[in-house]
Amino acid sequence: MTQTLPPEPAPAVSNAAATPTGHGARRTVALLAVILTGQFMAVLDSSIVNVAIPSIRDDLRTSGSSLQLIVAGYVIAYAVLLVTGARLGDRFSQRRVFIAGLAVFTAASLACGLAWDETALIVFRFAQGIGAAAMVPQVMTLIQRDFTGNARAKALSLYSAIISGGVVIGQVLGGLIVYADLFESGWRGVFLVNVPIGLALLVAAPKVLPADSARYHRAVDLPGLGMLTVAVLLLVLPLVLGHEQDWPLWTWISLGASVIAVGAFLLIERVVAVRGGEPLFARRALRAPRLLLTAATLFVVMATFGGWMFVIAIHLQSTLGYSAMHAGLLFVPMGLTFALGSLYWERLPARSHARMIPAGLVVAAVSMVAMGMLLREGAGFGVVALILSGFMGLGNGLAFSPLMTRTLARIPRDLAADASGILVTNVQLGIVVGIACFGTVFLGLAGATTVSAAHALGGTAIAEGVTVLVAAVLAARAAR
Repeated sequence: MTQTLPPEPAPAVSNAAATPTGHGARRTVALLAVILTGQFMAVLDSSIVNVAIPSIRDDLRTSGSSLQLIVAGYVIAYAVLLVTGARLGDRFSQRRVFIAGLAVFTAASLACGLAWDETALIVFRFAQGIGAAAMVPQVMTLIQRDFTGNARAKALSLYSAIISGGVVIGQVLGGLIVYADLFESGWRGVFLVNVPIGLALLVAAPKVLPADSARYHRAVDLPGLGMLTVAVLLLVLPLVLGHEQDWPLWTWISLGASVIAVGAFLLIERVVAVRGGEPLFARRALRAPRLLLTAATLFVVMATFGGWMFVIAIHLQSTLGYSAMHAGLLFVPMGLTFALGSLYWERLPARSHARMIPAGLVVAAVSMVAMGMLLREGAGFGVVALILSGFMGLGNGLAFSPLMTRTLARIPRDLAADASGILVTNVQLGIVVGIACFGTVFLGLAGATTVSAAHALGGTAIAEGVTVLVAAVLAARAAR
């Protein structure tokens, strides 16, 4: 594959170093397989539960707000703690923190599968997010440190594809697992599937992860972390709980307080920097070319993407009455086209890459609105909807993966963990906000009948399509 990304700011390496052979090549492939499988599990769990929502609601008698917390609670913890996880990797070594995060994630997955009520499931989902936040940041650092040349470019493309593609695959896999109902596990299977995979990775990781390298005694910005957590919770909780409680006064106070908390977080970060400490978001990383613009673009893209996945999963099962497997299989065209776009975009002429990213988002926006209009009268999910779903996946695949890959390729190796932490944090926060905002729009518009719920889907699709166009404008600037 011809490498068209800007050269990395590192010393030149030989072809042998760029593409290992023999035993070294096998060890490199094993390393990439382990860390990307861990990454894939973490991303998968942000969406695999979507298709299981109706089963969870029926079994545990959960409310709509609790369902949103079950979905979003994992992503909240994951997003808020990602950058801290990167710092811990620098301090205690990527090998140790990856394995520790994997162990926590696997144990929490088992606990989720055995949860006895909605409160327990919400708590264990937060624990899952904590494990993912420790594990995932180490992946980018290991790629930047242990891969060079064309091998590094391919690893970055796989990394970017997994971050976004895992969300789609989660919908498909969730439906298949719930339908299969192995050992009468029902919805619990979407969590228990992580356990054997996690245990296998825990056996393999110590054998293939590189030995501990020189560690950096980087301080963890606890005041910044605490204030960021407060700001996110003040924003997300009223969005999740407000609709069901008919927007009481506390929800509006909380939303206003979230703005103040963001200001306080920025002030704390500035004070930490002035005193010679290390802010949660490294200032050098924030100054990297187009990093903040890319982060904002990815936030908006994943807010619409995550929100749509949540809403359409509810519509297919609760409104149209499809089974979990039927609903899951309907995401296959989106998953396939998304994978094609994410993995093969570099084969397009290099001169088209900058224009391809916003163009892909425009295709995704038009497809989403068209699908909403098609389904707004209560129609079933037929051939035309499947085609539109495929175009939506292709558009997002041609935008997300190249945008992230091209940005990370410009980042110096010593800032790789911080930069990837910033980008992935925005991706995960986007999913949280998208589920909360667009989920609230859909649930607020939906009535008791099939037609009213279908109209709600159409209205939500228009709102999301307009938002994707905003992301296209941002992407056009970030991709130049």
